[in-house]
Amino acid sequence: MKIIVIGGGPAGKTAAVEAAQIGEEVTLIEKEYLGGKCLNEGCMVVSGLNDVAKFMDDSRRFKEMGIINQIPDLDYENIAQGMRAVLEKIRAVHEAETSEVGIEVIEGTATVAEEGQSVTVNQEQIEYDQLIVATGSSAFIPPIRGVENASTYSDVLNFKKIPEKLLIIGSSVIAAEFAGIFSLMGSEVKMLCRDPFLEMVDDDVRDYVARKLLDKVEIMDDTQASEITSNGLYVEEDFMEGEVLLATGMIPNSQIVEGVVDLGGHREIVVNQKMETSREHIYAAGDVVGGIGTTPVARMEGVVAARNACDVSAEVDYRLIPNSVSLYYDVAFITRGDGSEDIDETANLKASIPGFAGPGSFWRVLEGNTGFTKVKVDTESGSIKDISHISPTARTSMAYLARMMRDEYKFHDFDDFLETHPSTDPVYKLLRFFAKFG
Repeated sequence: MKIIVIGGGPAGKTAAVEAAQIGEEVTLIEKEYLGGKCLNEGCMVVSGLNDVAKFMDDSRRFKEMGIINQIPDLDYENIAQGMRAVLEKIRAVHEAETSEVGIEVIEGTATVAEEGQSVTVNQEQIEYDQLIVATGSSAFIPPIRGVENASTYSDVLNFKKIPEKLLIIGSSVIAAEFAGIFSLMGSEVKMLCRDPFLEMVDDDVRDYVARKLLDKVEIMDDTQASEITSNGLYVEEDFMEGEVLLATGMIPNSQIVEGVVDLGGHREIVVNQKMETSREHIYAAGDVVGGIGTTPVARMEGVVAARNACDVSAEVDYRLIPNSVSLYYDVAFITRGDGSEDIDETANLKASIPGFAGPGSFWRVLEGNTGFTKVKVDTESGSIKDISHISPTARTSMAYLARMMRDEYKFHDFDDFLETHPSTDPVYKLLRFFAKFG
């Protein structure tokens, strides 16, 4: 069976590897770099910049405490140059992983035939038995006058220096992450939020983020830019000076199959639980189908698409998805992508606790900023209904906690839980509390 995958990001690469490991002949078409937006412009870029930002914040704190004598100077162009070298190294790993399983990789831009089963790339027509479209998404550009003067996430590594003043238009995860990064690097940052700030997280978590992790950022609610200029923006008649960064969401790159398969209201490719599109033999996965839009979800969708394309039945499961925001601490939470009921309707007991002192939070004890954890449970059934967790290791632990929730572990199961020490993770302590007193 001949399988063609278009797009080499998390969904496409994972789908290609899965199909190849099943034993099918696989061709992967990618127009630029393997790894997609996550590696080359998104998650890994945020990770690298956030490491530097946290280093600078720690340096300022240690200087104030008399531990070090001076705060280092940052050279942003050297940061970007170093990050590009790291990204190139990671791309090489992706390339090795695809070649090791026998995937043919073609660099080029593909088009999908409206009739028959073929794609064209580099003026060559290639027939397929099954096609998987994983073309990702691009930054949504809002209809604001002068929007061409603004940057997006894909421009961040091209900055010549750290902006003195940065105006971020957006209210969601990527907006918060860049606000945190550049504020810790020394920029004066304002967030212009048309929609509620981080509306997908718990209210208490949102409050902690605003007060403790983005305390250097001015978060402006119900604010919309009316015009963007080369040195700032207008909110109605009021002018704000600074470089403008758009973080206004993503739009699926579905143009390649427009008129071939059904698209939804946000231009996402419409798929079912098997990642099948409206057209036989064509599947889709990742950001191009809309939805949650995280790398692990894209990989899951890629695996499901590949298996069904190879006649191995599989379905996606969006019930409990671990999610996170990269700030000085990880801000981890659960996303429900299956339309299940509001957690508050079945949770009858809630408790929260400050983070523990330990690796990554020890030096913030005196300022009362060690993190925050909140757990919601149903005492009648023993079910763990929701967990929100802010700590240096929250992202890692949340993945396992989400899995345990999916497997219907009860809080009573943590009565004899044995933790590692020292740890900044207080989730187990709350669950032990519920086990004894809930």
